[in-house]
Amino acid sequence: MQGIVKLNILQFGLVYLLLIIILLIMKKSKINQTKFLMIASLRMTVQLVLAGLILTYIFENPHPVFVVLYIITMIAFSIRRTLNKNKQINRNFKLAVSFSLALSGLFVLSYFVMVIVGESIFNPQYTIPLAGMILGNAMTGVTLGLKSFNENIKTGRNKIDALLNLGVTPKKILLPYVNNSLETALLPTMNNMIGMGIVSLPGMMTGQILSGTQPTTAIMYQIAIMIAICTSVCLTVFCSLHFGYRTLYNKRNQIMN
Repeated sequence: MQGIVKLNILQFGLVYLLLIIILLIMKKSKINQTKFLMIASLRMTVQLVLAGLILTYIFENPHPVFVVLYIITMIAFSIRRTLNKNKQINRNFKLAVSFSLALSGLFVLSYFVMVIVGESIFNPQYTIPLAGMILGNAMTGVTLGLKSFNENIKTGRNKIDALLNLGVTPKKILLPYVNNSLETALLPTMNNMIGMGIVSLPGMMTGQILSGTQPTTAIMYQIAIMIAICTSVCLTVFCSLHFGYRTLYNKRNQIMN
């Protein structure tokens, strides 16, 4: 099987012409997001170029310290992004989300690299790319779960107050909201799994095939990583909500605003 074709600067630059199509459609549809599209494209390019340079250095100079620092940076960024989108939750809820995201991600990542792949957790070739997929999807999942939970609590406030007045405990009131939000957070990942291989060829599998990996090997890796991603999302959202919702009421079963 032929190896991947290396793109030169001119070939790479031509891909930006596709943005013209998006801009034209936005203009015709009167969508005022052209500035956001350009900023997003520029920011993506700069961030990925910097990441590429850093990863090149780490791969050429493999050391456990570099891997640990990179993973810590990824975790810190994912926590920051998640909490920035959910500023209304209280401090203890934020701590629950932070620890859930970090520990769940590290658990699934360590299990995948050391048990399934059989490599050292300090091997940057496996640990860093897999961490990006696992933590990135966990971050998206918990953000979606928290958004659903907060919105449902807000819209159901009158119902919650009525149940409290009837003597129903906060745990019994809030737990259905937790379970519903967990389901909402898991649906995108599960829908992605259903369509995979028929509707779409996922990024990891496509990248491996382009690099010359046998399709059967790429398929096994893709199946394994999708199960790991689904587990990470489920575990992170479950722990975040189940530990977090308990911070919303006190020992006297009063829900705090």
